[in-house]
Formats: sequence, C-alpha cells, structure tokens
Amino acid sequence: MTSQSKNIVLGISAGIAAYKMYDLVKELKRLGHSVTVVLTKDARHFINELPLKVLSSNNVYCEMFSPEIQSKPVHIELADSADLVLLAPATADIIAKMACGISDELITSILLATRAPVYIAPAMNTNMWEHFTTQKNIETLVTKLGHKIIPPEDGDLVCGYSGIGHIAPNEKIIKTILYGDSETKPFLGKKIIVTAGGTREVIDPVRFIGNRSSGKMGLALADVVNSMGAEVVLVSTVSVDRNYQVIEVESAQEMQEVIESEFDKADALIMAAAVSDFRPITTSKQKIKKKNEDITIELTRNPDILEILGRTKREKQVIVGFSAESENIEKNAIEKLQKKKIDMIIANDITIPDIGFGADENAVIILTRDGSKEVLQRQSKIQIARHICNKLVDIFETPTKKESRGTKHEA
Repeated sequence: MTSQSKNIVLGISAGIAAYKMYDLVKELKRLGHSVTVVLTKDARHFINELPLKVLSSNNVYCEMFSPEIQSKPVHIELADSADLVLLAPATADIIAKMACGISDELITSILLATRAPVYIAPAMNTNMWEHFTTQKNIETLVTKLGHKIIPPEDGDLVCGYSGIGHIAPNEKIIKTILYGDSETKPFLGKKIIVTAGGTREVIDPVRFIGNRSSGKMGLALADVVNSMGAEVVLVSTVSVDRNYQVIEVESAQEMQEVIESEFDKADALIMAAAVSDFRPITTSKQKIKKKNEDITIELTRNPDILEILGRTKREKQVIVGFSAESENIEKNAIEKLQKKKIDMIIANDITIPDIGFGADENAVIILTRDGSKEVLQRQSKIQIARHICNKLVDIFETPTKKESRGTKHEA
C-alpha cells in the first residue's frame, strides 16, 4: 500500500486513550506524513505537549489565540492546510459539540472551518457510547456532515467496564485514514434497497388509508447501509434529504413498481416500510362531501411485495422483512419468514408503549432462515439498524442455503 504525503491535523480530546496518540504520531511521521497536534484544554491532563512536539516535529496547539504571528487566524490556518482531520480519542462530550456546531475550543473551531475529510475514533465508557444521545450525535455526524467513524471496539475499559468503547487500534486508524476504510465497509460493491415510511392509499384528494409509521427505522437502516459502503436506493413515503438516492412514493403499488424496477440489479432488499394491506377499489377525484347517511368504502388487497419477491429472487439475493405484531410475536414472525421465503425478519410488539411506530427507540427479535435468534432490548433505532446490518453481513458471507433445505425454525 502506498499513500502520498498528507498534512494531518490530529485533535486529541480528554480521554485515557490519549496516551496511545504518542505511538500514532510517531508511526504517521515514520510513514512520511506531517502531523499537527491540537489538544483540547482538558486533554493536557492526559498527555504532554513536549513529547508530541518532538515526535511530530511541529508545534502543538491548544489555545484559540496563539501569541505566534499567523497570516490567518490559527483555526483557519490549520483548517485550510489540512488534507484530513483526525479526532482521536473522541469523547462523548466533543462528539456532542461537533453534532451541535459548538466551537468553544481550537479543535472544534477547526472542525467547523475545514473542508477536509474528518475521521472520528470514539473512546468512552460503554454506557456513554450506547446512550441514545451519543448514538443520535454519531448519526448526525455521519449522515448530515459526512464524517467517517472508526468504530470503538469491545474490550476491557479502564473504568472497570467490559464492552464497546475501547478505541480502535492504531493500525486500524492509520489504515482507515490513509488507505481507505474498506475493512469497515463490508457492503462495498453491493446495491441495497431500503424502504421506509407508511404507504397512503387514496380515498379522495383529502383523505387516505394509512398507518402510524414514521419511517425512522427505514431511514436509520438506509443511513447505516450507506455508512457500510453500499450503493443505497431508499424508497420512501417520507421526504428526506440524503447523499444517496431517494425515490419518493405514496401508495403500495407505487412502492412495488419502484422496487421491482430496482430489485433485479440489487444484492438485498430491506423492507422496513409499513405497506398497507388494502386499498380502496375506487377513488374519488373530488372531495367526498359529508352527508347525513353513512358511506361504505370497498377495499381490495394490495400485492404482498415480500411474498412476490421472495418467490422470484435469485439464490444470492437477500430479503429482510419486518413483522409488527400485537400477539404471538415470534410465532407469527416465523410463519411470515417461512411463507414469504425471505432470509431475515425483524419482529416487534406494537402493544408496548413509547417504542415502535413513531418513536426513536424499539425492542425487537431478529430471526433468520438458518435458525438464529437475537433478542434486542429497548434501544435506539440506529443501534438496532447496526445489529440488523451486521446480521446481513453474516448472511452475505455465508453461502445461501437452497430452498429445499428449508429452515430450522418450527412454527
């Protein structure tokens, strides 16, 4: 692997993993890159400026207003000269500041001013990493600002916990920022369709048959799939602004037409949308006026998109479905998994208050054709999306079983 010499701004925040940055700076310098270190004020409790200055052969910055004469303000000078900015370790505090655009320190001002690629290597307590606000802030940094996350890893933490929150190894950080992050993008080269939102079946120009789906789960999945390197096609009933392809639809039939036109060249379909089972047989071009007598609206069944594609998909194509249930959650989900001949289904109990439809959190059961089962307790939808996508990675890496072998699940 080769990489042209880069000007790297390394922001170090106040985490115990800061001591690992001595070796990181030394290795980057050995590889021929210029490293300028910028410390947060509290980072100086964890790491010393003088060794960093010696190892990098550059000034180490911390204060917003430097006594040295600059042709530009120091934060603009460093922001403009950077080929990339790396924040390592990134604490929950500085991640929150970045997501909100707060520039109360030199490094946060640089992050606002730079147009260079930004890489973030989080490190923190497991509970802090898994907290809803941290995950929401990470989502904002990835989907809105286009920053790249070098995920923390599972391990023993200095605080006494064991879990996700350990900073990624220096080798992985260096490989990611210099040579691309293909190892953290297992969906590179794959096209994945994701659906989101609830369909609307028109009654008249004002009224429709719909459901309470907000599209948040589907959008979270599309964001994660995109961050993992896939070519994403989001088919959504909700209008969103994203850096990947979004096709807006309204009805179940419109969604079916778009999916079928895209599916032949797709590697996977994640059907997170809540598709109406029925639609009116006829629709009125004019608003139906209120009358004293009751009216009757005749309904007809919509096509079952999952069942149609499950019967016709190629062996290497993967389909993921959802099952929102109010009773016999797992049993009903397994029956759908088998009937529709899909590869994975995510079941959730819609009777539990404050999760599921319209909420930012959910609790689900993930079931796959090979018989695996994973129960996820209440957590943010972006975290659930990551679990689902990791399962999808496993399916891609395991040869698809032929239909004749069936499934290990028993209804």
